[in-house]
Amino acid sequence: MKLRLAALLAAAALALLPTTASADVTYPDPLPLTGQQIIHDPTVHQLKNGQYVAYSTGGIIGARLSPNLRDWTDAGNAFTTPPSWWYDYNSTADPWAPDLSYRDGRYWLYYAVSSWGTNHSAIGVATSASGLPGTWTDHGKAFSSEKTDTWNAIDPAVIRADGKLWMAFGSYWTGIRMVQLDPKTGKAIPGAEVRHLATRPDAPYAVEGASIVHHGAYYYLFASYDACCQGVNSTYKIRVGRSTSVTGPYTDSTGKQMLDGGGDLFLASHGRYIGPGGESVFRTHGKDWLAYHYYDANDNGTPKLGLNELHWKAGWPELT
Repeated sequence: MKLRLAALLAAAALALLPTTASADVTYPDPLPLTGQQIIHDPTVHQLKNGQYVAYSTGGIIGARLSPNLRDWTDAGNAFTTPPSWWYDYNSTADPWAPDLSYRDGRYWLYYAVSSWGTNHSAIGVATSASGLPGTWTDHGKAFSSEKTDTWNAIDPAVIRADGKLWMAFGSYWTGIRMVQLDPKTGKAIPGAEVRHLATRPDAPYAVEGASIVHHGAYYYLFASYDACCQGVNSTYKIRVGRSTSVTGPYTDSTGKQMLDGGGDLFLASHGRYIGPGGESVFRTHGKDWLAYHYYDANDNGTPKLGLNELHWKAGWPELT
């Protein structure tokens, strides 16, 4: 499995963020699963045929299918062959961190390709009528970044808000950003402002893997902090903030902005479940769920799928 930028920087001294959530938190274990559980950066969705699909980093965007969220089988890859333009970003045409959504009668799959250790990166977009692996039509780049930019175009997360389409993205290189998309093409509007949502004061600004969900009066920004991809030595964790506007500013429960290093600690290592992150939020049967990967300390640090139901209490999310 391809390690992402965080693996290159894992040896860096990462200062701890200021405490913004209550201490001595007890984290719930993920839902017990069977079958093919190995996964990284999952995005989960219930398809029109009733099945659940999970797409993930690794190979040509790996796919898993389940009838019930508990029992998962390997379903191959989203694409049968890599689109040729992927090779402009790495020699193995290896995509990362997909994001799956449904709108206007089609499924939309966003994903990232990048040159190792740089922000020469691009986010691609594909569509499918069914959302099943092997049915995707690629439409090329939706957005890109170069070495002259102060952001990194990976880890897409798309959300509709106030009649507009937005994409959060970013990894290191000053953290989480956002750009507006053209809903017809699914691609960034030419010349659109690149907004800033979250970072931290300590280099190398280890914030990535954004996911945004709307609930009640607020938009909630979840993001992965610190180092992934190190098995049982991973320090990944998930933090969250909220805003009344999809474009921010996002603040934690103390009022500290995520642009100033804020963010309530939401999920961290506990027991055998090491380094949870690469998260996404999905809704099914009237319930919200958090999907993420963790490294199983009881299985040599193998990355596996974590699923927890997401509840809301006093305007903030909590896991069961």
